[in-house]
This record gives sequence, C-alpha cells and structure tokens, in this order.
Amino acid sequence: MTQTKKTASLIIGLTGGIGSGKTAASDYFTSLGVLIVDADVVAREIVEPHKPVWQQIVNHFGSEAINEDQSLNRPWLRQTVFQQPEERQWLESVTHPAIR
Repeated sequence: MTQTKKTASLIIGLTGGIGSGKTAASDYFTSLGVLIVDADVVAREIVEPHKPVWQQIVNHFGSEAINEDQSLNRPWLRQTVFQQPEERQWLESVTHPAIR
C-alpha cells in the first residue's frame, strides 16, 4: 500500500495602503517560490479589449466607455460609477466574479 502525504495549502491575503510595502513583500514571497496572484493585475486583464467582461461593459455603457484604441475610458467610467451608485453596483457585479 502506498501512502501519500497530504499537505495543506496556506492562502494569505496581502493588503495595505499605498506605499506600505505590499510590492516588496510580494517580491520577497515570489523569490521564495510562493505563487502570487495579484488581484489588481487580474482586474486589468479581464477588461482588456474584446474580452468578455470588456464586452459586457461596452454593451451596458455604450461607446463612451471606450477610447479610440478600444481600451476602457477609465476616467469616464470612474466618474459615472461614483456619481451613480446603481452603475457602480452593476460594474462590481460583473467584474468581481471574474476577479475571484
């Protein structure tokens, strides 16, 4: 009979304010071979032009939501979602599941 050793995975959330050392800590963990998932990077990737979440945003908000190069018009989108809480809620309902 073969025995296998089970190892538990440890998931750590790295949070902090601007300039608090999150990147330095992340870089250190990476140097130790720790797998790092950066939610900010994932959030940018899911809204790249023509990806499904990007398409949902464009379908919902229209052409004002994109720039000539097809990237998101972040200043316009930011202003819209912070002035209209229901639009922020909609945007979060689309982006958050894709980030998780």
